[in-house]
Amino acid sequence: MDIREINDEYSVSGQIAVEDLDAIAALGFKSIVCHRPDHEQPDQPEFSVIAARAKELGIEVAHVPVGPMGVTAEAVHGMVDALDELPRPMLGYCRSGMRSTKIYEQTQHIRG
Repeated sequence: MDIREINDEYSVSGQIAVEDLDAIAALGFKSIVCHRPDHEQPDQPEFSVIAARAKELGIEVAHVPVGPMGVTAEAVHGMVDALDELPRPMLGYCRSGMRSTKIYEQTQHIRG
């Protein structure tokens, strides 16, 4: 798990595993947003599995998938909603962290 801080409220990572969630909680993250569609790769854990353990640890979650079409307007609005509704600090993850970074950057044009 390679967590990269974007700013005080948001960090990104590549794919996380259920086993990473205790460390994520210990680092103080209050919410997680997954930007990967389920079944993108065969060995990828489903969002529901990550979400269930995160909730057990008191971490709020959202699923705002960014698929082959790239960052869509719908996804950006979903991310704006997540930023408006979920506590921070927040961790966004995808396969490499790139989609999680790009979608956050696009929300900043909307959120100001």
